[in-house]
Amino acid sequence: MSIPEEFVQELKMRTDIEDVISSYVTLKRSGNRLLGLCPFHREKTPSFVVNKDGNYFHCFGCGVGGDPITFIRKIENVDYVDALKILASRAGMTVPEGKADDGMRKLKNRILEANREAARFFYGELMKSPAGKDALSYLHGRQLTDKTIVHFGLGYSPPERYKLTNYLMSKGFKGDELIAANLICQSKNGYGQYFDRFSDRIMFPIMDLGGNVIAFGGRIMTDIKPKYLNTSETPVFNKRKNLFALNFAKYVVKGQLILVEGYMDVIALHQAGFETAVATLGTALTEDQARRIKQYCDEVVVCYDSDEAGRKATLRAIEILRPAGLKIKVMNVPNGKDPDEFIKSYGEHGPSRFGLLIEKAPNDIDYRLNEMKKGFDLNRPEQRVDFLTQASSVLASIDNPVERDVYSARLSDEMNVQKQAISSLVESGVKHERERERREYRRRVNQNLSVQMNMNNNGNLRAAKAEEAIITIMMINSDIADRVYRELRPEEFVTGYNRSIYAVLVKRLQAGKGISISDVSEDFTVEEMSMLVKLIDSYSPETNPVSAADTYISILREEGTKLSPEQIAGADNDTIMELIRQTQKKKFGHG
Repeated sequence: MSIPEEFVQELKMRTDIEDVISSYVTLKRSGNRLLGLCPFHREKTPSFVVNKDGNYFHCFGCGVGGDPITFIRKIENVDYVDALKILASRAGMTVPEGKADDGMRKLKNRILEANREAARFFYGELMKSPAGKDALSYLHGRQLTDKTIVHFGLGYSPPERYKLTNYLMSKGFKGDELIAANLICQSKNGYGQYFDRFSDRIMFPIMDLGGNVIAFGGRIMTDIKPKYLNTSETPVFNKRKNLFALNFAKYVVKGQLILVEGYMDVIALHQAGFETAVATLGTALTEDQARRIKQYCDEVVVCYDSDEAGRKATLRAIEILRPAGLKIKVMNVPNGKDPDEFIKSYGEHGPSRFGLLIEKAPNDIDYRLNEMKKGFDLNRPEQRVDFLTQASSVLASIDNPVERDVYSARLSDEMNVQKQAISSLVESGVKHERERERREYRRRVNQNLSVQMNMNNNGNLRAAKAEEAIITIMMINSDIADRVYRELRPEEFVTGYNRSIYAVLVKRLQAGKGISISDVSEDFTVEEMSMLVKLIDSYSPETNPVSAADTYISILREEGTKLSPEQIAGADNDTIMELIRQTQKKKFGHG
């Protein structure tokens, strides 16, 4: 899809990198930069930097970097065009349609159309077909009203394995489109027959934030496993990024979301008036989902099952939600009930009782400490010591020193131990954690450097560094860029990776386009943008950039004549011809 350059430039002018990134990351000002916890890897000490003047971001821990478009591509896992659409929506603009190949866009649209038709089909089967009577009775038995059933678009997949397939194909959909949507499968018996993926299940449409049906969850009404069958990943559905019912909850959320485990819990809570309930989609909570939640609220009430699996899932969720900058409350429903069962068991008073449980729910630190206590006999001195040692590690994970101090004082009172002793354990844990983070940070930095060097140097580190310096000088000094590219051809680069980067910059200059970090994201991958930002962020400005560029060009040409036999054997024809030209120029004084 080709998008007019004028539109892209206008969009970039209307896009503020701080506004974009602060929708996903909590940023704090530090000098002329903004710091935050990187959304692309776990960390407790901020290494994610936003440079407003340069209009780029860079994480010194994991190495990712780029402009606002690159950020959206990375965090939303979309391509360049879709990233433009997201930013355009934020800016109140509409991306104009282009004439270039848009096969993937068409496929995505066809999948969404097929899902919409499938949802209508499933709903019709539930409400009108004889086979759907048992399913409808089941939902009514779960005390769901017809209004709720319609609101969530619930349906039923009939036991016949060809009914949906035939229906959708009669609507003009092709087999490959329906397979891509994961609505149908193809037999492997040699005949290639199509058949429905879902059979004899209550169907839950899964919608994106725009209300498009992007997937389905199917629940069996018997004891046959699996209990739930979900749509696999498709071009429009990523189960690690989406949340069930967030398309409804986003309209009513006021600082708090309720996170539960299943579709039925969500639906029952919405019907009871708790319309901010959401659930993951057949997977444990992910960092992507935590970031999505953070866009809509500051606090999450985790309400998972109280069995062992639920407790483990809760602890995992806490580990993911806290680094996302969210406050956490953990709600235990009494007597091992799930939210749906609890509310129903108290009739008309169920919702008010559930609301009280939310209000009284402890925060995540209290929850972890209370859960930890269950594993110790605190009447035995050695067990008390072990508990306090483990509890101190929980307190050490708290970033706020005032909060750590408050909990240390409370533990001191509860356990009848001097506060100083507990504080000493906690601070020791804080130092240990910071050292671990520093080691991890150094490991990531060294890993990024190693990857970049292996990618670039081709056995010639001096040439690679000269090439990187030339690329950086050009991108920072637009007035020098034209002069450099007219003097230096891509074929003169020794390393293939830098040569490809330089060739793109030259092509842009020849077309009259800019080559600053804010200009080039359409031509580079997220990884290549990260590499360019790293070069720019680590560059020390030259006193005389023109002279410096000439020096680096001379170094590059000198090193180009020193290729080893193995490098010559692996070089392409353009490189060899340039090597011959440079050797002759050096020997005879002419080109």
